[in-house]
Amino acid sequence: MKKFIIASLFLAGLTSINAQKSIPLYQGKAPGSESWTYSEKEMDSDLFKTHLVYNVAAPAIEIYEAPKAKANGTVIVIAPGGGFQSLSINKEGRDLAKILQEKGITAVVLKYRLLETKTGDPAREMMENIKDRPAFDAKTAPIKVMAGNDIKTAISYIRKNAAKLNVNPEKLGVIGFSAGASVILESVLHSDDASTIPNFAASIYSGPSDAVLGYQVPEQKLPLFICAADDDQLKLAPKSILLYTKWHDAKQPVELHIYEKGGHGFGMAKQDSPVDNWSNVYLDWLKFHKFL
Repeated sequence: MKKFIIASLFLAGLTSINAQKSIPLYQGKAPGSESWTYSEKEMDSDLFKTHLVYNVAAPAIEIYEAPKAKANGTVIVIAPGGGFQSLSINKEGRDLAKILQEKGITAVVLKYRLLETKTGDPAREMMENIKDRPAFDAKTAPIKVMAGNDIKTAISYIRKNAAKLNVNPEKLGVIGFSAGASVILESVLHSDDASTIPNFAASIYSGPSDAVLGYQVPEQKLPLFICAADDDQLKLAPKSILLYTKWHDAKQPVELHIYEKGGHGFGMAKQDSPVDNWSNVYLDWLKFHKFL
């Protein structure tokens, strides 16, 4: 009986730690996509070998609140990648959120607006679409703007509700993977309102466009963590170096890690190689900057 009670309390603790609530970012239809009629879906992709969310028309945030006994006030918004066609919601979102949560950081997984998937298989549809890259880029251009508005709306919501969420509005960070890294850079580099600029950021295997790289770095101190793999199939490592150079030249705090192997989209997956340790290196960086 005693063992049963202890086991029950342990399971209750796990449930409490990993529990999250989903909050819509807008009342009614999201501005700019009022005519969208598709609805959010999820699937396990055999091509990408991960769980995907797709057809996001009603952007929302999933909040993983840090346990009160551990909470240090830091909050981090996570933007998963997926080429603006889907979201790698576990490997580049929820899995990291749970680790941050256990470390005393409130994590917020952003489900931003995406292109409509008409085939029911977002991974294969995207791979087909990018065969005509100029056409795909033209199709995703307005989506990138909407997704940028979504993360800025999320940041604004968190800061306005900081007391309720038990977080410090001046310890708000963002981290994005691949397309998600482009999304977080919209808040960092393209915010007209200072209240939607984060306090620190991380870009994981990002491929920021020349237009994004052309924006001015914020004047206020904004530490940036950058990570990629040299064998990235999309050849994005050089873009990470350009992003590092931009921060370095602006005399902003910046740290860059390029792993020899890891490919594109490694996220929280394990490959039995040094890249598996990137998230621990990121945690060390957070600790160095007193966000952990």
